[in-house]
Amino acid sequence: MEPTDEQVLELFPGEPIDRDSVDYYRGLLAHELRMSRCEDCGEWHHPPRAFCPACWSAKLTPTAVSGRGTVHLLIFLHLGSPAPGVDYEKGHPVATVAFDEPAGLRFTATLVDCERAQMKIGLRVELTWIRREGRPVPAFRPAGGAS
Repeated sequence: MEPTDEQVLELFPGEPIDRDSVDYYRGLLAHELRMSRCEDCGEWHHPPRAFCPACWSAKLTPTAVSGRGTVHLLIFLHLGSPAPGVDYEKGHPVATVAFDEPAGLRFTATLVDCERAQMKIGLRVELTWIRREGRPVPAFRPAGGAS
């Protein structure tokens, strides 16, 4: 049974949760990366919104994606808000991944379980999960789980 709206709000205090994004956060709790898919035109998008940015339809379905893809953009953050497991001094790796399926959809998250020398644009990655402040957070690791 999925958590209620109230439970999601309690588990993610301070997050910008509304009726359009609550299913994204429910997905995190289920270790599913849910993106919005338009029932009318088939377009995928993230972040969640009330209507499809391609055709303006309000018929959107939160749908889990596999999370397999290729690093499209890679940055190393040296400044930011304090967060457990984040080392800004060495540069915290953050990757934007272009998913294999659905094609054209991208998502940005930290890159883990990977040697710095292996981190590069074009690296094949897969979705994994880390915990921050007791909550599941999506991340990417090299495909196959090896660095």
